[in-house]
Amino acid sequence: MAKLTKKAKALAAAVDREKLYGVDEAIALARTNATAKFDETIEVALNLGVDPRHADQMVRGVVTLPKGTGKTVRVGVFAKGAKADEAREAGADVVGAEDLMEIVQGGKIDFDRCIATPDMMGVVGRLGKILGPKGLMPNPKLGTVTMNVAAAVEAAKGGQVEYRVEKAGIIHSGIGKASFPAEDLRANFDALVDAVVKAKPSGAKGKYLRKIAVSSSMGPGIKVDVADVSAV
Repeated sequence: MAKLTKKAKALAAAVDREKLYGVDEAIALARTNATAKFDETIEVALNLGVDPRHADQMVRGVVTLPKGTGKTVRVGVFAKGAKADEAREAGADVVGAEDLMEIVQGGKIDFDRCIATPDMMGVVGRLGKILGPKGLMPNPKLGTVTMNVAAAVEAAKGGQVEYRVEKAGIIHSGIGKASFPAEDLRANFDALVDAVVKAKPSGAKGKYLRKIAVSSSMGPGIKVDVADVSAV
């Protein structure tokens, strides 16, 4: 196990590992602990009472963070003709059809979110082994397979994030940058938790939202008192 640096030790010492913090207190502490030379992301980890190996316990969706993410999101769109023009006008970074498929097959992926019109899914389907593992495969349930490409591009650029439960039953998501005002991070935190709570699957048994932790990119995890979360 790697030894902690003096800085990491000092940050860890600032957090009481046994204490359950209120949401606002946890966010404030995470911002204080963000002392890296870059603008760290404030991250949330939600431990859910689900086993995602079962289809009826999968938790996945999208949520628009009201105060944005602080990140520049590159959007790729698979579309032709007027829909391709619509995507470009809405601010898509990469637009194409078979030509874009060949670029992706060649190993070049210049986008963080991928959107496609329904008629292009035959082309996009051939990229499943490349886009799937990266979480980039367009999906009708997430609004990324749509004829309304302009709205989808604008949503992706405007603070929409995708969340998906991992094998251990945990969802990780950024809720903004450490430079954001604390109230903006709280608004984004509430939006994320509210969306995940509303997405509770039919197969979930017992306590659904079990644990919550907040941290900065390089900082220690801060346990949040689930009872203090307004969405629960």
